[in-house]
Amino acid sequence: MRSLETASCLGKDRRPIPRVAVVRCPLYEAGPLAQAVRRSLDLLGGLDSLLAPGMNVFVKINHLSPQASPERAICTHPLFAREVLRLLLDRGIFPTVGDDVNFGPGDEFLTTGFRSVCKGLGVPLVNLRERGFVKVSLDGTILKSVFIARPVLEADAVINLPKLKTHSFTAFTGAVKNMYGIIPSGLRLEYHRRFPRNDVFSQMLVDVFSAAPPSLNIMDAVVAMEGEGPSSGIPRRLGLVIAGRDGVAVDAAASRIVGTDPFQVFTTSFAAARGIGVGDLERIDIRGERIRSVEARDFRPSAIATGIFRRRLPSFLYATVSGQLVLTPEIVPQKCQACLECIRICPARTIREVKGKAWIDKSECIHCLCCHEVCIHRSIRLRQRPVGRLVRGAERLFKKAKTLVGKI
Repeated sequence: MRSLETASCLGKDRRPIPRVAVVRCPLYEAGPLAQAVRRSLDLLGGLDSLLAPGMNVFVKINHLSPQASPERAICTHPLFAREVLRLLLDRGIFPTVGDDVNFGPGDEFLTTGFRSVCKGLGVPLVNLRERGFVKVSLDGTILKSVFIARPVLEADAVINLPKLKTHSFTAFTGAVKNMYGIIPSGLRLEYHRRFPRNDVFSQMLVDVFSAAPPSLNIMDAVVAMEGEGPSSGIPRRLGLVIAGRDGVAVDAAASRIVGTDPFQVFTTSFAAARGIGVGDLERIDIRGERIRSVEARDFRPSAIATGIFRRRLPSFLYATVSGQLVLTPEIVPQKCQACLECIRICPARTIREVKGKAWIDKSECIHCLCCHEVCIHRSIRLRQRPVGRLVRGAERLFKKAKTLVGKI
């Protein structure tokens, strides 16, 4: 895979200053999408400065397991991907689209619309497990080797198309976490079991990201997801495209836009500390819209992203406190359709069928929330421990008091 430069200028400390483009895009229609994607790339120096004609490019979409329509904002929108692909094809670049998808029988890409989009453009669409994985050595904080999808390693460059979403385990999911899909699903489940703490799990995510860093990241934030993402949250229209060569910088800008301090997102803070990307907004060259002008001030975070702690405690101390803030899944019997996908995906084997419904042994739950992520019927709700509920209440009071003081 060809390595491209991260930025075009240097800061006072002589390290590269990444450029991130923030462009308005009101809706998923060909005209506005094409214009927004093209402008975002122009603000980064133009597609020709990023990729050369004749290159074979792997386009990593965000395609979670629940087979749901694009309107639910679970996956990268296929029309968003289509406009990126059209630009690549127009420049004589050869893209392949894919993700590692694991959900029941049939065509996993059909419901989400990717099968139709890629067929219409004549672009290969692959389920990564069908092409195999290669063991790669790396000098990670957690991992010393990992299996990476063959199409990713064989490409001249990787383009990352993440969806801006909250996450009920890691608080935020964007460019860094989207690359978790380049490793086998079985390994992903194993890592959930082995690394149940958010901070350790996030370090592992950074390890995977460092094994195959994308050359370009174009984030779908036209409609994001708030609440209990990455699959059971609420679609929220932001009307934005966020792009950059540095995926960590893209995540930093995106998290700030939805009201989260970038350094309270573990993947951002860890990656920045390790020199894999830049998370400090003062060291990022924001082009296009100013972040302040597009901030979603009332964006609803996941319950795990307890701001009063995440903003005011150092990461190492928050990692300890967060053990009391974890979310525990429980089955809503009235909604459970007994598809039993939660049983199949649970890495700790704590879910079983009881009287024709799924049942979770909470005493053995590792709080990875894989079951919540895969449930298409929304029959798994998340409960917070009493300490967590108290903290959430304190946070609401803190915000109200701060608002009242601001009005005086």
